[in-house]
Amino acid sequence: MTTPAEDPARSIPVLPSPDIASTRDFYRDELGFGIVGPEMEDYLIVRRGEIEIHFWKSDDRKLPEVSSCYIRGGEVPALHAEFSARGVKELSPFLVRPWNMKEFYIRDPHGNLLRFGCAPEEV
Repeated sequence: MTTPAEDPARSIPVLPSPDIASTRDFYRDELGFGIVGPEMEDYLIVRRGEIEIHFWKSDDRKLPEVSSCYIRGGEVPALHAEFSARGVKELSPFLVRPWNMKEFYIRDPHGNLLRFGCAPEEV
């Protein structure tokens, strides 16, 4: 049995997807996420290390265009290098932003914005 200290509470983004199958394929094949749990037509859970993102089926194709999540930590520089080597489309440069975070962005095929960042000293 795990204790609360061994299983801390965390926040997990739940993003809209108009096509769960193509979302699954992008996160698995392009970004290297694993699929968690049973495959469903209206819900998807992907995980890569400690990064977990959920997707719900939405018929409103505009929702992903205004949805995003932020992924932060010391692993971010290695992720940018890997995604760059994989040729991930929509990958932005890895830059220090005016708010003093080094960040890069990816838009998934439906428009959800994934923002990755770390403190510049973590690079």
